[in-house]
Amino acid sequence: MLEMLSQSFMQRALLAGLMVAVVCPAIGLFLVLRRLAQYGDTLAHVSLVGVAAGVLSRTFPVYTGLAFSVLASLAMDWLRRRYSQYSELSLAIMAPASLALAVVLLSTTGGGGSEVMGYLFGSIVTVTVSSLVMIGLLGLLVMAALLLLYKELLSVTFDEEHARISGLPVQLVGTVFMVLTAMTVAMAMSVVGVLLVSALIVVPVATALQLARSFRGALAWSVAVGVVSVLTGLTLSYTLNLMPGGTVALTAVAVLLLVLGYKRLRGVE
Repeated sequence: MLEMLSQSFMQRALLAGLMVAVVCPAIGLFLVLRRLAQYGDTLAHVSLVGVAAGVLSRTFPVYTGLAFSVLASLAMDWLRRRYSQYSELSLAIMAPASLALAVVLLSTTGGGGSEVMGYLFGSIVTVTVSSLVMIGLLGLLVMAALLLLYKELLSVTFDEEHARISGLPVQLVGTVFMVLTAMTVAMAMSVVGVLLVSALIVVPVATALQLARSFRGALAWSVAVGVVSVLTGLTLSYTLNLMPGGTVALTAVAVLLLVLGYKRLRGVE
């Protein structure tokens, strides 16, 4: 452990991981309770387009990933309102479209394949000082927005119709929330990779819902499980020379299985 902490790149990775471990489950709890868990996964696929575009244009992929994710979140929000009775169509349209575009762009990346792979599955090496600063700024912005909109998001999450009748700008709150989700995906892709971001957004929340009895309790448990998953996953990744993104995601799943198994043994539903 001490040897790991003596490495500067691991220090950056752990700092980035801790920030991601707090923000992803926090935004994920609202997503899950609003039945929008798959939105994070779809935005992760969209950010892959941004990564490929960044490699092609020789631009920092986190910036282009953020830009594509934000634009896609706005497009999905518009489609969700356009097909109000079939809101899942926005995912069915955006996911294959973004994946197809990503495949086309990736086929033209040439020598940038290794860099793309780092963002696909997460790479400790990709957590540079500049990406750490970007992750920190995005994380602070997302958490500040969640705090400022906490009451509004709670109202829209648990009773959207009542929130609308009460005069809350439901559409605006929803749009801002989707942009925050896009920012969360962009900040997390350096640590766990675009293909595994949704695991850190959803799985800790699934664990928390098995343990908590209130919204605040679920929020606290979600963040706690996220932090444990990232710290344990990155430690195992360094020690056993494993891919960090996959190790973090599997650790989160392992914690969920342990909680489910414990409750089953105790006969608790």
